[in-house]
Amino acid sequence: MQSLQKHLASKFEMKSLGDLKYFLGIEVAKSKHGIFLSQRKYILDLLAETGMLDCKPIDTLGEQNHKLGLYHNQVPIDNERYQRLMGKLIYLAHTRPDIAYAVSVMSQFMHSPSENHMGDVMRILRYLKVTSGKGLIFCKNVHTYVEGSMDADWAGSITDRCSTSGYFTFVDGNLVSCRSKK
Repeated sequence: MQSLQKHLASKFEMKSLGDLKYFLGIEVAKSKHGIFLSQRKYILDLLAETGMLDCKPIDTLGEQNHKLGLYHNQVPIDNERYQRLMGKLIYLAHTRPDIAYAVSVMSQFMHSPSENHMGDVMRILRYLKVTSGKGLIFCKNVHTYVEGSMDADWAGSITDRCSTSGYFTFVDGNLVSCRSKK
């Protein structure tokens, strides 16, 4: 790393700012075991912005067999607020793969959100309150192994009967890719 810095310094005017601690809302902590990425401050700011700092926390993201859809009798809400919240949750999912699926499902209703959908978004925020210190850790390992897992909800959407699937790929126990697709 130092040789790269010296080479770049010979070509450009540079100043070392030391080790990275915080960048674009992502906190970076280095240790002898690896690197830990979290967005704790981002979560706390989001909870404060939405008035959820004093909410009752919950330890699960969703209710079992809870199906969301678009119904004619739903009470519509402000699209702009819902879309803004979803954008922030999508960004947060970069370091929180545990919320990625729930956020993906909720983002399907950005064109016409209802009070029910907003209630489920608030449930995600209540979950984040109790898990704000979680993040990603990239560990140093001497053994190389690749591990993957996937899951699917076949024809699970009550709106259009489409399936949703997702996967996680780990190298040396470190998450390197994840995706959820309808």
